[in-house]
Amino acid sequence: MTIIVTGGAGFIGSNFIFFELDRHPEDRIVCLDKLTYAGNLSTLRDVMDRPNFRFIKMDICDREGVFRLFEEEKPDIVVNFAAESHVDRSIEDPGVFLQTNIMGTATLMDACRKYGVGRFHQVSTDEVYGDLPLDRPDLMFTEETPIHTSSPYSSSKAAADLLALAYHRTYGLPVTISRCSNNYGPYHFPEKLIPLMIANALNDKPLPVYGTGENVRDWLYVEDHCRAIDLIIRKGRVGEVYNVGGHNEMRNIDIVKLICHALGKPESLITFVTDRKGHDMRYAIDPTKIHSELGWLPETKFADGIQKTIDWYLTHRDWWEEIISGEYQNYYEKMYANR
Repeated sequence: MTIIVTGGAGFIGSNFIFFELDRHPEDRIVCLDKLTYAGNLSTLRDVMDRPNFRFIKMDICDREGVFRLFEEEKPDIVVNFAAESHVDRSIEDPGVFLQTNIMGTATLMDACRKYGVGRFHQVSTDEVYGDLPLDRPDLMFTEETPIHTSSPYSSSKAAADLLALAYHRTYGLPVTISRCSNNYGPYHFPEKLIPLMIANALNDKPLPVYGTGENVRDWLYVEDHCRAIDLIIRKGRVGEVYNVGGHNEMRNIDIVKLICHALGKPESLITFVTDRKGHDMRYAIDPTKIHSELGWLPETKFADGIQKTIDWYLTHRDWWEEIISGEYQNYYEKMYANR
């Protein structure tokens, strides 16, 4: 098969490409990525010369370019990771999130319709459900949980989900959607919590934590997420949403303290900053549906996954040190310096 992976130079997209090339060497992978600040071509260095891999620099909003690529490649499956995904950035500039995450998704689906693609998979997020109260650990997000977004980012992802389901109902487009909890692992862009804390701790810089760090997230090792998507695109039911979660809830402050301990750094580096606007308190995914239908369960325990992640950042300093210079550093100063 030929699989187009959009956003494949980003964190989860690149890990998915590595997973597919390893598990399904008979398939052809075509990566389409705009290479915005969060897309790093060096991430794909080891696969660029593979005969069954092709990279195209392109914006998914480029309708003419997308249709031309579909005409050339005649893909069997399209997996859409391409998205503006950082909540803080969406609060600063909502417009680019609406353009990429909604209109870009529509462009891809229009191309899928025209060229008879067998499956369009939309990679979504648990953030479309809003949040859960800290004092109700019994509550979890299911596929039936109403959408209740908190930020321009999550609103744009929810809109794309609804559009995908509408394309399925109206046009018969074979769509699936996955909504996953927080991922961690190799190649995670260092504006997100875990890689940011690792990078700052290694450089003895302050560790900025929103509010009091009580916010709870459900963490999933990125390879487990990739395995879930692989199952969905090959065996999942068309027109369905699948929640993908790790059953691994942790407070942000506990994650940061764990990283300090693992790196032998003092907790005095932790600096509490003004909380994010509309900050969700707790996410928790119920993955019963994907387990019962497709047999998926997370395989990586958090203690093992976080150690593998820390080890990766220790041995790949050149990758993230190059990123945290320049434009990203300017953004970092803007977001955290005066909070």
